[in-house]
Parts: sequence; structure tokens; C-alpha cells
Amino acid sequence: MPILGIIASSRLAAGAAGSYESIATVTVGSGGSATVSFTSIPATYTHLQIRAITRNSYSGSVTTGNGTVILNSDTGSNYALHQLRANGASVSAVATASAGSMYGFSDIGGTSVSNFFGAGIIDILDYTNTNKYKTIRVLTGSDGNTTNDDWLFFASGLWQNTDAVTTITLASDNPNYAEYSQFALYGIKS
Repeated sequence: MPILGIIASSRLAAGAAGSYESIATVTVGSGGSATVSFTSIPATYTHLQIRAITRNSYSGSVTTGNGTVILNSDTGSNYALHQLRANGASVSAVATASAGSMYGFSDIGGTSVSNFFGAGIIDILDYTNTNKYKTIRVLTGSDGNTTNDDWLFFASGLWQNTDAVTTITLASDNPNYAEYSQFALYGIKS
């Protein structure tokens, strides 16, 4: 088998059917919610993944938000983060060594095109390993058919703590996740 075929086969095996198990799903109700939390996360998986579609309730001129991730309710300056953000007109990058949270989902704003949502995936790697800090990676974006609403975010974060992750809080920054925003938490087996 050619080398490329071996690489493709090994990548497919890593995400084979049955390696992801649904843990919980949250759908934001009427009136919205500033935060969504997953608590009492079982320690029976190797990694966690959150998949979401999000919209915020902000009514001003800024239409796209960038939510946050907080692990185990820790809001101290214990996070390091990187982000690359781009739309059709500009690119920006951010890096911080000491923050109170990590970057989360991009959510499209309330003043944007109606019924449009941002979408994204967050991976939390080795969440139960007490011998290392916890790493997350984020791929998220939104498409509202305008330059202001079209964003793609790549981010990574480091929670500088060796505790196992038992609680994940996702917060909108503009100011609430709107009704019908949905978050699904999955456990990934090794």
C-alpha cells in the first residue's frame, strides 16, 4: 500500500464509528443564556469534544462574538491561549500567557441575518490525565453573508492545572447565547 494510503487509513481508524459517545446535549431555551455548563463529566474517556451551533443576542453594531471556555470553574489567570481570526477582509492573531479563560465558540450576532448560526468544534485533550496541563483546540466560525459576519477562528488553549476536568462552562460574550443555540458533549475513547 502506498504511504499516502497508509496515512489515510490510520486517520480513518482514529475516528471510526463507535469511538465517540454522546454524554449530554444542551439546547438554549427562550430568553437565551449567558452560560452553558456540562457538570459531573465521567472520567471514562481519553478526550472530550464539544460540537455546537451558536448565535448571540447582542443588538449593537458588533455582530460576531467570541465566547469563552472555563474548566472546573477556574476563573483565575491560569490559562494561556492563541487565536488566529480571519474573514474575507482581514486577519488578526492574539496570544496571551495569563488569562481567566480560553477562547470558545464564535457566535453570530442578533443583528445579523436571522436564523444564521455560528458552528464549531472544541477538543479537550487528555482531560483526566493528572500528570499534565490540559490542552484544548478550537475550530469555529460563522457565515452571515456579509464581511462583518463571516469569520473563521482557529484557537488553542492551555489550562495550567493538572486536575481532571469535571466541569466545562461555555460563556457567550455578547451577552447571551440566543434561543436554539445547541451544544453537544462527546467522550472519545482511546
